Amino acid sequence: QVQLVESGGGLVQAGDSLRLSCAASGLTFSTYPMGWFRQAPGKEREFVAGIRWTGDNTYYADSVKGRFTISRDNAKNTGYLQMNSLKPDDTAVYYCALANAYGLWSVAGRYVYWGQGTQVTVSS
Repeated sequence: QVQLVESGGGLVQAGDSLRLSCAASGLTFSTYPMGWFRQAPGKEREFVAGIRWTGDNTYYADSVKGRFTISRDNAKNTGYLQMNSLKPDDTAVYYCALANAYGLWSVAGRYVYWGQGTQVTVSS
């Protein structure tokens, strides 16, 4: 059974940092492009960052560029999202996801496996 489990979320103050982890099992993690999405209450799911299966190219939403860093450790079957300089607008449930076909990084429909999400709350 394919499973993605996010962890590392929590309640922090503006300007703080968090590192989210996405542990994968039940598949060959290294062969899948990985993305992070987030969804705030009352809003649509939003692309945050993506990384090729090789880890040699990364992609970011303009809203997080320069603050967030996506990475992966294929040997550990784990992806990461380092979030620095957090803002209240970053408050959302964050999801990791894996894609199995070519497509646009920001389109949620490209991704076929999703984690359960982890809550990130940033206070003023």
